[in-house]
Amino acid sequence: MTMLTKIGNSQGIRIPKPLIQQAHLENVSLELEVLENGLLIKPINNTGRDTWTENIEKVMFNYNSSKDAGLLEDLLNDNDLEEYEW
Repeated sequence: MTMLTKIGNSQGIRIPKPLIQQAHLENVSLELEVLENGLLIKPINNTGRDTWTENIEKVMFNYNSSKDAGLLEDLLNDNDLEEYEW
């Protein structure tokens, strides 16, 4: 159990570390939502452009070890089009 604590003109709560870890709230931006019977605290799922570079680097880094790499090369290989009549 926790209590509201005065912080300047506002109030806050202390959340035990095990709960923070279990709820995946550590080092992320939080979204607060007022519900009928309380307050919901949840991490913001970042789908913005600021993570694009990291995501692309992860994909490119894992590309060579991917079991689908051969399939991708087959799809990108257009050698068989040389015999095709347009």
